[in-house]
Amino acid sequence: MKNLPQILSVFLLVFCSVNAQQEKGIIGTNNWLNSWTEFTPEQVEYGEATEILTGNITADTKLVKKNIYMLLGNVFVTNNATLTIEPGTVIIGDFKSNGALIITKGATIIAEGLVTDPIVFTSNRSVKKAGDWGGLIILGNAPINKFGNGSSVNHDFKSVSYEQISYGGENIEDNSGILRYVRIEFAGKKLPDGDNFNALLLAGVGSQTIMENVMMSFSEGNSLSVYGGQVNLSKMVSYKSNRIDYNFNYGTQCNIYNSLAVRSSYISSPEGSRTMHVASYANDKSEIDFSKKQTSVIGTNLTLINSSDDLQSEIKMGLVKEAIYVAEAASLDMGKSVISGFNPAVLFENKIKINNENLDKIRLTEMYFNNCKGNIFVEYNSNNEDLESWYGNSSFFNVYSKGLDSETFIDIKNSKRPDFRLRINKIIASSLD
Repeated sequence: MKNLPQILSVFLLVFCSVNAQQEKGIIGTNNWLNSWTEFTPEQVEYGEATEILTGNITADTKLVKKNIYMLLGNVFVTNNATLTIEPGTVIIGDFKSNGALIITKGATIIAEGLVTDPIVFTSNRSVKKAGDWGGLIILGNAPINKFGNGSSVNHDFKSVSYEQISYGGENIEDNSGILRYVRIEFAGKKLPDGDNFNALLLAGVGSQTIMENVMMSFSEGNSLSVYGGQVNLSKMVSYKSNRIDYNFNYGTQCNIYNSLAVRSSYISSPEGSRTMHVASYANDKSEIDFSKKQTSVIGTNLTLINSSDDLQSEIKMGLVKEAIYVAEAASLDMGKSVISGFNPAVLFENKIKINNENLDKIRLTEMYFNNCKGNIFVEYNSNNEDLESWYGNSSFFNVYSKGLDSETFIDIKNSKRPDFRLRINKIIASSLD
């Protein structure tokens, strides 16, 4: 019994060390990706549609698991109606008519699947590809940063009123419903103007809306775009998007927690492909009211990975870009997260002046930067000594490493049930680039 204090001390040291390392990146005592996700959706056959959804849904409607529904053209839920979707229900987007589902302001979607019975939005083609159909759009009444506090989404919609495509308002706590245990596959149809649908677009969505356990895979456009509003996101998954995984703009106030983005160097758009884009405006700065709150994103326990078998070669070929892009007038507070396999990890827009005021708006703490060609840079500037000195300060507790994916993550080669949590005891600090 004389050794009991020593044994207890060793136990506590190991326990605390293990848990401290597990805190970075996506977390969980078990792999929360199990059961409800699908990493090879092209191999899944969902069957033929038995019911068609088209035009406007103006009254409360329930979709049931026993049917397979087809979105024929743009389907709008209007008139403050609630669309309820049973666990296990499959909704397929029509390729020829650019099928899409739009939840208008005041309407609600209750898509609450189960971990063992998720709701699936997917393509109706026998050989499924990114961009086969439109996507899911949810429009709310929460604030945005444009003058007038209102805007609209126009994805070449035909014969629709402004009320059907408008978003933004005064209600921070606006409730557009629930997405939980939902998959959105092969969305992001290209539009005539060259842009794309997003797999999921949240525009002016308020804080009472629930977004948890949502997987967006093989989108030709962005996996998720958030325009304005106040949104909480948890256990989101973006898998092999052609464009941006998580795009925040127009005054978004967003908390994103315990979420994953997996990129492939060979599935990437020349227009700009990265895991996260944080901005307060797109092209027209004059439409933004800078007296309002600008885009602010808090990201905690995120894993952002470019999965590659030959990363250095892909970087040389120009196939790998930065993981995170932060534009002027936007704020990012990111902590306890993993960025692995990018060129570089983080890029600031060249309009951002490097001073204490701006660096206080872009916080990167307790990060794990792994296998990136450079860590933090300003756009078009190869000299990043000031930034490396700032974020490399020991007070930020950032870690820099050069580990193989197989050594860094638990099991990312498992095609059916990959595990992107950090492998315990494999974090080894290295010198900065």
